[in-house]
Amino acid sequence: MKERCYFVFIWISCVIFFGSDVVSAQHDTLTFTLDAAISKALANNWDIQLAKKDIERSQEQISEAYSNAFPRIDFTGNYTRNIMLPVLFIPPNNPFNPTPNTQTIELGSKNSFAATLGLTQVLYSQKVNTAIKIAGEYANYSVIGEKAVKQSVTLSVKKAFYTILMAQEIVKVTRRSYESADANYKNVDALFKQGVASEFDLLRSQVQVANVQPALIQAENNLELAKSMLKNLLNIDMKTPVRVSGNFDYQEIPSDKLVEAEDNAINNSPLVQQLKVQESLLDKNVDVERSDYFPTLAFFGQYQYQTQDNTWKVRNFNWAKSFMLGVQITYTLFDGFGRGARIQQAIIDKEKVGIGRQKLEEGLKVQVLQAQLKMDDATKRIHAQEKSLSQADKALKIALTRYKSGVGTQLEIIDTETALTMAQTNYSQAIYDFLISRADWEYAVSVY
Repeated sequence: MKERCYFVFIWISCVIFFGSDVVSAQHDTLTFTLDAAISKALANNWDIQLAKKDIERSQEQISEAYSNAFPRIDFTGNYTRNIMLPVLFIPPNNPFNPTPNTQTIELGSKNSFAATLGLTQVLYSQKVNTAIKIAGEYANYSVIGEKAVKQSVTLSVKKAFYTILMAQEIVKVTRRSYESADANYKNVDALFKQGVASEFDLLRSQVQVANVQPALIQAENNLELAKSMLKNLLNIDMKTPVRVSGNFDYQEIPSDKLVEAEDNAINNSPLVQQLKVQESLLDKNVDVERSDYFPTLAFFGQYQYQTQDNTWKVRNFNWAKSFMLGVQITYTLFDGFGRGARIQQAIIDKEKVGIGRQKLEEGLKVQVLQAQLKMDDATKRIHAQEKSLSQADKALKIALTRYKSGVGTQLEIIDTETALTMAQTNYSQAIYDFLISRADWEYAVSVY
């Protein structure tokens, strides 16, 4: 009996020990710096995985394009049942038909078998040569496309990361406000019980606590929502807890770096590069359409093995062999002016992409300028809010001192606490706006 209890105890201990390890493993918190989050996203993000598949597909398209330059070998095997055989007409009154009537002789047999091996090799085709070049250009287009996707994902991760930092600051500010209001309520309650504070002051302090508590709950929910957005970008299970590690501050960009990046923004932009490659692709597409004005020269060969027989005695079949070689030239003399129309369409498509590229380049200039202006605006607000923070904090201390001295009122404390909370929130918002504007600027000038 004691041995059984001992084993039961050991079994329960193992379950508790290993079970606790499993539970803790399932809830391990992942901590990310900004660089770590970006690296994780670049490795796991769904859009980047799709972009990589586009690159793989473009490599296969190159192989497909080259296949048209290699020999084509086809094998054909067929069986035909001749329900009614073709006939040969023999006119009358000749050595083969001495009768006065035309006679017919059936040709072939009821069963026909044939096996054909064909070879075709294109010797010259303007379209094949251009298609190979297009496939290579498209591979380059896909590689640049992956860079564009990475740049976009990096921007999204930065914004999500900064949003979490901002949400954490708002939670801190709101929690401090709540704790301050709660401490003030407890202080007023103690003074009320001593007969020093009025019932009105007690009620106002209670209302202040009740007003701040929903804001704290909302701030905490916003923080969890921001974390969910980051987890989605990093392709992490939504049940996995995450935290971010980073300083919620700002660093101004040196003016020389601003000018240099602005000058190189257009050349470094993957989107502009993609449009340039697309222009090149459409230019080659014009060549493809023009290639219809050139002939196609091909070599061909055919080896055939055939027989006909009315029986199914395969061993007795009399097989006939044939073999041929040749060269074929194909050229369209007239197609109803379709070639000219297709060429003009290809030229128009290329011109449209060129206009789109110019539009994008001008838009990039506006984005860079807009991001710079927003950074300047946020910087000015940060400096202004730093002064407001100092003043609001000093005002709160004065209000608390006045209230303890019996000179001030509870309303002064509530007003100064609200002003301090607003100043802290505005300061955090200004830093957040600067970080988001800087991320937009880095995206516009392709610094990532």
